Amino acid sequence: MAGMKVSDYILQRLREWDVDHVFAYAGDGINGLLAAWGRADDDPRFVQSRHEEMSAFQAVGYAKFSGKVGVCAATSGPGAIHLLNGLYDAKLDHVPVVALVGQTNRSAMGGSYQQEVDLQNLYKDVASDFCETATVPEQLPNLIDRAIRTAYARRTVTAVIIPADVQELDYSPPTHAFKMVPSSMGIGQYAPVPADADVQRAAEVLNAGEKVAVLIGQGARSARAEVEELADVLGAGVAKALLGKDVLPDDLPYVTGAIGLLGTRPSYELMQGCDTLLMIGSSFPYTQFMPELDQARGVQIDIDPHMIGLRYPFEVNLVGDARETLRRLLPLLRRKKERAWREKVEKDVARWWEVMQRRAAVDADPINPEYVVHALDGRLPDDAIVTADSGSAANWYARHLRLRGRMRGSLSGTLATMGPGVPYAIGAKFAHPERPAIALVGDGAMQMNGMMEMVTAAKYRQRWSDPRLVVAVLNNRDLNQVTWEMRAMSGAPQFEESQHIPDLPYAEIAQRIGLEGVRVEKPEQVEEAWDRALAADRPFVIDFRTDPAVPPIPPHAELDQIEAAASAILHGDSDRASVVKQGFKAKVQEMLPGTRRRADRRGAGADDGAEDRS
Repeated sequence: MAGMKVSDYILQRLREWDVDHVFAYAGDGINGLLAAWGRADDDPRFVQSRHEEMSAFQAVGYAKFSGKVGVCAATSGPGAIHLLNGLYDAKLDHVPVVALVGQTNRSAMGGSYQQEVDLQNLYKDVASDFCETATVPEQLPNLIDRAIRTAYARRTVTAVIIPADVQELDYSPPTHAFKMVPSSMGIGQYAPVPADADVQRAAEVLNAGEKVAVLIGQGARSARAEVEELADVLGAGVAKALLGKDVLPDDLPYVTGAIGLLGTRPSYELMQGCDTLLMIGSSFPYTQFMPELDQARGVQIDIDPHMIGLRYPFEVNLVGDARETLRRLLPLLRRKKERAWREKVEKDVARWWEVMQRRAAVDADPINPEYVVHALDGRLPDDAIVTADSGSAANWYARHLRLRGRMRGSLSGTLATMGPGVPYAIGAKFAHPERPAIALVGDGAMQMNGMMEMVTAAKYRQRWSDPRLVVAVLNNRDLNQVTWEMRAMSGAPQFEESQHIPDLPYAEIAQRIGLEGVRVEKPEQVEEAWDRALAADRPFVIDFRTDPAVPPIPPHAELDQIEAAASAILHGDSDRASVVKQGFKAKVQEMLPGTRRRADRRGAGADDGAEDRS
């Protein structure tokens, strides 16, 4: 390895780990690495964002959709700080991401030097499983190997801090000597399984139940076939945590969709009516959306013993890989002959999708955001990757999109941070350049960082074999989710100084940087805009002018929340008239009876008549 510097060796080791992209931003704290990239002919590929936080989000998106570790890099001080929000997003969603971070020279450390930050302390929480600083070349390859291996094994964030002068040192490997730590490549494939006795106990609980509900999360992704078989045997309905939205197809009649505040009524009723709960690969945190604590017998399957037994008083906790555990459990289950519970679940699901169609058809001023997303549902390409930002866009993603077949989708599930929608989609394009990506974002998130990341999309679009990256901006000039939370939770009227945001020409800006875009201001333009965007030969921004008064009413809305919203309106909410109008329209959709009513044939027109009587 004569003539190889530490920085050269780091990139070589990344290549040996099959790392093909590093999402990064330049800075003098990683000058040695940047020079090594030049010598390595940009292998692994350096993907330049507009901001280090976006690099971290792109690494998260890449990891979520590729199944491989995401790697990001940043300079010392401010660059390392900027990575943090994206890294916390990865940590909280259990996504394997490795951060390579520069530091000032060893000789300056502790000297209050420019851009010197105590990175060990700064990163000790976000990278709590592994965060180490390289001070001599012989620490490599161990630090890189352990960072990647730990990220994979524990599905978490790890970090390697590399002082600038260490990057420039000649590389020398660890030797066969005292206090040297040699290393080896790879992480063996393994799938832990619970003890047979525990599996037998779980089978007894599930066999005894008459009304079984299943709740799945992203940890069940490798067990799709097994979950389908289990649901058939037990006559169960299946609800999905948002991170597990793409685990099971939404066109299965017993899949009730999302659960929680952004969830569906069938999921809510599934939990309210069940006598047995099986949770697989999820740490869904909102206990109030699960059965009453003394209502159902419970079984949980999770690969992480640290996360087992949370959220509900489960009777049996199975620590193991979802697929392998279910394969051991299925032969012990007895097929339930009584199917009334399953029939009820399927009826509730069918009814829900009728309600969603009617809600999407409600007139709004100028466009109903539910219609925007509902119109996309039937147009989703078979291999689409869909991302959603936090905010009201997540409501419509959760409720109106039916992910089918091999479609993928994700959002910031646990941190619920603003801003990952567009960078997730860009990360997805590097993970799968042959697949179309679609991002659903609010105008707040688009202004926060999404618009500038379209510059990144413009920079790299020629490298994607499928050029389609569609960004739909729900432009209502309002930080809408917080506005509704203020109304519903606090009974506070809309505070315009915090909630109103400027109207930007998003599509026009996209056109100015070599992309395509269109502004949509009328409902009759919505479907044509989707068709144009999904047929485009480059990234495309659709600026949908949507109505901020369309409420994200939860399907189980409590009376006190409705009263709080009414109080906000009565106490001077600037948008109170349209809020009353749209709130009633949306809620009445859930009260309409079956499809035989004339209201169903007329769509939104029936609601206008109901509204007139209010």
